[in-house]
Amino acid sequence: MAQSTADNNVGLKTKRHKKTGYKLSAGRDALTGIVVILSILMFVGTGGTVVSDAIASLSGKATNTDNVLVSAFLLNIALILFGWRRYKDLSIEVEERATAEQLAHSLAVTDPLTGLLNRRTIGEKTAEMISTSQRKQKSIAFFMLDLDNFKNINDVHGHSAGDAVLKQVATRISRIVPPNNLLARLGGDEFACAFIFDPDRPEIVDKIAADLIDAIALPIIENGVQLVVTTSIGMARYDLESEGVDVLMRRADIAMYCSKKQGRNRYSWFDANMEQELQTRSMLESGMRTGIPQGEFVPYYEQQIDLATGKLAGFEMLARWESPTQGLISPQIFIPIAEETGMIGDLSLSVMRQAFEDAKDWNTGLTLSVNISPVQLLDPWLAQKIVKLLVETGFPPNRLEIEITESSLFENLSLAQSIVGSLQNQGIRIALDDFGTGYGSLAHLRALPFDRIKIDRSFVTSIVENPESKAIVKAITGLGQSLGMQITAEGVEDKETENELREIGCAKGQGWYYGRPLTVRQTREVLAERNLLSVAKTEETPAPQPETNDSASGETVQKNAV
Repeated sequence: MAQSTADNNVGLKTKRHKKTGYKLSAGRDALTGIVVILSILMFVGTGGTVVSDAIASLSGKATNTDNVLVSAFLLNIALILFGWRRYKDLSIEVEERATAEQLAHSLAVTDPLTGLLNRRTIGEKTAEMISTSQRKQKSIAFFMLDLDNFKNINDVHGHSAGDAVLKQVATRISRIVPPNNLLARLGGDEFACAFIFDPDRPEIVDKIAADLIDAIALPIIENGVQLVVTTSIGMARYDLESEGVDVLMRRADIAMYCSKKQGRNRYSWFDANMEQELQTRSMLESGMRTGIPQGEFVPYYEQQIDLATGKLAGFEMLARWESPTQGLISPQIFIPIAEETGMIGDLSLSVMRQAFEDAKDWNTGLTLSVNISPVQLLDPWLAQKIVKLLVETGFPPNRLEIEITESSLFENLSLAQSIVGSLQNQGIRIALDDFGTGYGSLAHLRALPFDRIKIDRSFVTSIVENPESKAIVKAITGLGQSLGMQITAEGVEDKETENELREIGCAKGQGWYYGRPLTVRQTREVLAERNLLSVAKTEETPAPQPETNDSASGETVQKNAV
């Protein structure tokens, strides 16, 4: 608001300066005109006498010439020439001023790259279109279009290629939308369009949206390079009961982000539930920003069992939000928000610090498994941050296992290799989580020196009744054993599944069969009962020793939805 006020003040000052300049210029022009007119009158008055004397002098009839009169006559001629020159300059100045004003107006209402309307003008023109549609008892469809992954084109091929794509997209949109439409580029890779349609035939709008999706997805050839972008479209309609152009544009924007969330390269109509979800998300995001520094995000612990002995081998840390106003909130809700808003790093490190402090009191044979978000693997300083936490809390690195998912490796494999190498150099073990659900699993096993493979629960939960799932689990276990990697199976929910996994040769298992995730207090109670707290060691219950290349694993931070 302050910036807007400042801009308005600058605009007012600019207008005052322009008005002052126009007044001064008009004053000079008026003065010049008066001088020219007076010069012409003087020329007429003095010209006859001076010319008569000049003729008489040439004919030999010399007369006494009035030098003052001659000087006045010559001055009149000079002033007339000056007036003519000034008139010519004024004509050029007026023409240039008209051209400049036309250019300024064009820049004020259009986008210079595509020639479409800009953000400010589309709102004004849509308001005019609304008035027209109401008189004709028609509806208005308003589209918000956002190009998917357009940043990659700028990053890989340069901004000139990006500009070419934007211009081509603008051309394709203009060819598809109906006549008498409004088209605008709102900035960056976002476009908008509005048009009038028959409210009894809304299917026409869906057809236009589908055509836009198909047309924009067609390859664009620029300097011999094939460039491809897709678009996500949000749609809203204005009827007689609608609330105004600002509401119309906001609803289309909300629907567009819904299309993004649902997978991109699609269109969505706005509905009231979208707005409610957005408000809920905004409330959650605000609560997270205050909750992270206040310690509302805490670790829960899921038991990991040595399948050969049946003894407790460690825990997987699962993040939970204990909101003072909304109670316990699932990671499925808050983790996506944390990743999208950039809060995931602070959230994860905060919970890890608490977990390291908690686990210091456990028996030294118990391991702690921690999941890393794919977004965190894009942080080149991640390894240093984790090591710093270990040093500050005094938790031994050899008791820590970091889990990363296959999907997190696609964004930047070389950076992931660097982070994994740095962590392993400190004695921290690395597990590949959700094995079998991503792409290129074998390639990742070769590219990164994992210590453990964790079989996704989707295979484990159906191992008893589904022979194919059992065969997959066997194959993964055999692969891990041949590579010297321990195997953990997640999703153990009954005795039969545990027996099958033990027979196959899995080293560890975890799941609800061994209990739900525990708070820190509940975890200490379990450990105290088994004499596995460092302050309560006993000879009767020896602590389990960590196996070679061992560690617990669990769901990624994002999928810890228990």
